Parts: sequence; C-alpha cells; structure tokens
Amino acid sequence: MTSSNFEINDDILDFVIKKANGIKGLVDRSLEIIPNQCIQPKEHRLDKSQIDNQESIPTIDLSNFYDLNVEKSIQEAAAKWGCFQIINHGIPIEVLEDLKDAAHKFFELPAEEKVMYCKDNYSAGESVLMFWSAIGEKNEKVLEWKDSIKHGCNPQNDSNLWPPQTRYQVLEYQKWVKPLAKKLLEVLLKGLNVNEIDESLEPLLMGTMNINMNYYPPCPNPSNTMGARPHCDGSCITLLFQDYTGGLYVRGTKGDNWIHVNPIKGALAVNVGDLLQIMSNDRYKSIEHCVAVDSSRARISVPLFVNASLDSVIGPFPQMLKDGEKPVYKHILHSDYWDYFYRKRPSGKASLDFIKI
Repeated sequence: MTSSNFEINDDILDFVIKKANGIKGLVDRSLEIIPNQCIQPKEHRLDKSQIDNQESIPTIDLSNFYDLNVEKSIQEAAAKWGCFQIINHGIPIEVLEDLKDAAHKFFELPAEEKVMYCKDNYSAGESVLMFWSAIGEKNEKVLEWKDSIKHGCNPQNDSNLWPPQTRYQVLEYQKWVKPLAKKLLEVLLKGLNVNEIDESLEPLLMGTMNINMNYYPPCPNPSNTMGARPHCDGSCITLLFQDYTGGLYVRGTKGDNWIHVNPIKGALAVNVGDLLQIMSNDRYKSIEHCVAVDSSRARISVPLFVNASLDSVIGPFPQMLKDGEKPVYKHILHSDYWDYFYRKRPSGKASLDFIKI
C-alpha cells in the first residue's frame, strides 16, 4: 500500500485510529512521504534555529534526598526552569529497561490485537486503559507522530484490563514511582510553606495518576511533523522516563529558545504542570515542551501524570495569599479545567488563561 492510499482524511483517521493501526501502521506501509494529515502547521513544528546548545536543565542527585541543599535545588529548578532531571532516585535500572521493552512489545503487536484497547474519548479519571494516536487541534484533525497507551494507576482501577505485554512491568514500576512522586511533591510544597501531603491534600495533589507509554515510530519526513507539538502538561507534576533516542525539548529561560533534554541512563525528567503553577500562584512554572521524531529510530517515553481528582477545587493555596498577595487564578472545579484543557488542547501555556482572574 502506498502513501496515495492515505490522502483522504477519513481514510487516514479510520486506518490509524478506528482500526488501531496507529502511526506505526503507516510506517509499516513503507511510506516515502508522510500523509497530509500528519503534517503539522509551521507554528507547531520545532524551529531548529531556536535550539540553544548553550543551556541545559539541571540534573539533581537524589542520593541524599532530604538534604537541605537537595531540597533547595529541586525548589529552585521548579521556579526557574519548570523542569529538571533526577538521578540516583532509587528505581532500579532493570525496572526502567523492562518498561521500555514492554512498550516495544505492545506497539509492535498486530492491529487486531491492539484494537481492543482503542477508545475514542479520554477522561482524566477513568480507570480503563486506552490506545490511541494523538490528535492536535480536533477541528483540524492533525495527527501527531505518536501512538500511546494509558494505564490508570488509581486504587479503583483494574489492572486485569491492561495488556499482558505491559501489565507486570507497569505494576512493578508504579510501586517505585508513586512514592517518589509523593516525596518530590512534599519537597516542592515545603518551598511554598505548605504542610505535608495529608488526607485533605492528597486528592488535590495526587487524586489521579496515569502511566502512559508513548511510541514514536521512525518518520520519513521528521521536519514536517511532531511527535508532540509544543504544550504544557495539565498535571501537578509529570515524571518521565525516556529511552536514549533523544528528541524531548523544553523552553529555555529566554522564552524563545528550545533546549534538548539529553537522555541520561537511569534518569527521570521531572516537570511542573499547570496545576502546580496555579496552586503556587506562579511561584513554580509549568514548562512548555515538545517532541521531535527521528528518521531511523523508534522512540519510547513513559510519563507518569500526577493529577488532582476531578472533584477537587483548584486554585492558589491560602499560604500564597496570606501576606496580601493577589491571586493570579480563580478557584474552579478541576473537572471544568480538565474539560477545557482536553477539549481545546491549546498550544504552549495558553490553557492557563482559562483560569486567570
């Protein structure tokens, strides 16, 4: 099958999404050019002239996690950069490597085995797993060069619904990564003079968690598309394991530059999401990031999204306002914010405008 068979919009979406072939299915057709429906508008592509090789995000050694200097480094990185990498975080390298191998096994399955996990709609708090190819602006029907599968990691979720190719590996990983996420949040809250995460704060900060596996197939025209267009996460924080292919870029401190997040063996990238920027009343900054794709190698990334429960009310912490500081953001239901965030899928940090006073 040649690329000419994929020129009609409905055929592309039907083949990639409804029939669960994914972007991987397009690549398996040995396309020499990518379909029009995968070509991102220029404003959503990575401008290589803006890549800054002089800057790099901080790498923080967590060997002595509760050392005051380590805590300060985490808080400063969240305030200045909105992201950092962590090493010596305690998760065995074998757990991470098994996670990567499991992702390859799932995404390289035939479409008829993946289709049972395919869903049209996404909800932040739902327990079922889903497989999909990411869509940019929904009205434009522009596909990102990525296939993904979601594992809802909440107490009520049934891991028996997960594919056998990923079930054990994700269950093992979440045993290690969820406590790590809580420790990181506690350090970040300490920098805001907020008490430890107790029963009242846990739904607001860690009410829902998802572990996604992302598969970015090789692309014949990588400069015309994106694995993930520039965006901020709607989470409190995101912890990301990436393989060694590279391709993750974050906004630098200058605002118009991009910095490559160089893969480090065994490291996790941590980024602040919109929710923590809102709760901190702009003390911490959510980070705009994007993913470029490779022409010859598939890339795997595994983010853990740590979110508020949908029935939580989000807004600046009272501690941020006690000295008369004016709130930057309104207090609203997280479900309302999530509906806007997912329905509109705005680029960059534009989603924060929805809740600004």
